[in-house]
Amino acid sequence: MSELNFQEMLEESIKTIHNGEVVEGTVMDVKSDEIILNIGYKADGYVSYQEYTSKPDVDLQEAVHVGDKMEVKVLRVNDGDGQVALSYKALNAGRINEKLEAAFQEGTVLKGKVSQVLSGGLSVLFEDSRVFIPASLVSDVYEKDLSGYQDQEIEFYLIEFNPKRRRVIGDRKKLLLEEKAKRAEELMAKLQVGDIINGIVKNVTDFGAFVDLGGVDGLLHISEMFWGKPENPKKAYKAGDEVRVFVKDIKENRIALSVLFEDENPWNDADVKYAKGNIVKGVVARMTDFGAFVELEQGIDALMHVSQISLAHVNKPSDVLKIGQEVEAKVIDFNGEAKRISLSLKAMELDAKKAAEEAGESGEAPVETETPAETAEAVEAAETVSEETEA
Repeated sequence: MSELNFQEMLEESIKTIHNGEVVEGTVMDVKSDEIILNIGYKADGYVSYQEYTSKPDVDLQEAVHVGDKMEVKVLRVNDGDGQVALSYKALNAGRINEKLEAAFQEGTVLKGKVSQVLSGGLSVLFEDSRVFIPASLVSDVYEKDLSGYQDQEIEFYLIEFNPKRRRVIGDRKKLLLEEKAKRAEELMAKLQVGDIINGIVKNVTDFGAFVDLGGVDGLLHISEMFWGKPENPKKAYKAGDEVRVFVKDIKENRIALSVLFEDENPWNDADVKYAKGNIVKGVVARMTDFGAFVELEQGIDALMHVSQISLAHVNKPSDVLKIGQEVEAKVIDFNGEAKRISLSLKAMELDAKKAAEEAGESGEAPVETETPAETAEAVEAAETVSEETEA
């Protein structure tokens, strides 16, 4: 039997490999764009960046080190330059698909990074596999612009897994709805009438605003928005506003809210600010044939009867006053229990006239005026008519 020469012995000791075969190699060198492996073959093998990962921001020299063992798949035994083209990604893809299939079957939550915002949704990288999330399944609310999701880590379910047709579809909306339902259940379990809570206005209607309390919505009715005459809710609130509210009532899953905190009630110290005889300022808010209503502050209106507008005879308030006009008047009656305040410009004129007469600066004859009793009767009758009209 002839002896083998050195060349034949060397060739005997070197294994043969084939395209598609899985081999193990030892990292000999790591460059910024490729990894060099000793795979026990007569030529070294290399894994390019693109065959290591699909992620655009991986630093190969941090991810892989000399001496590491790696399992790779042979792409080409001879790449034309005498080297063996290898792929870590191709081998890893099978393992990733196993994870994806298990998550699809078991309904577990996956996490991935948004690699691309497309016109119809998001392309998300789960390890090295791409998952598509349609725009309609990205959020539990409509979002026209998805650009804010770029490079974000998001969680999702898989609702379709068909790697042969390259259809791997994710659903983030379902996860968000589940989390929202859980938060709502937890909130409803501990929420009580009287609780003070911060919320976010979701949308505003003509009758009030719906406020997100953190997983459950409450209704802030128009009647619980203003201390005084109700205004248009859309002028006071807009979607996205943060609002401090208290829970007024809970019936089943319906929550009634209010912003009318009793310690902020403008009538609390009104008896001091608007005591009879005080001189006050306000703005003419609205007028009727019998008088003008003056807003002294938000939530407190006072009536100036037509007979109290001037010493001279006035047919109707609009002959002298106009909406939005600022006036200074004297309080001639205060009824805190009925929340009624009566003002008079005429009383201001009378006071000025009296002061002038006392100073001897006027020789005019006294002007006839109503007695306090007549004035009170007229104001009370006017306010009664006003209340009936507004009702």
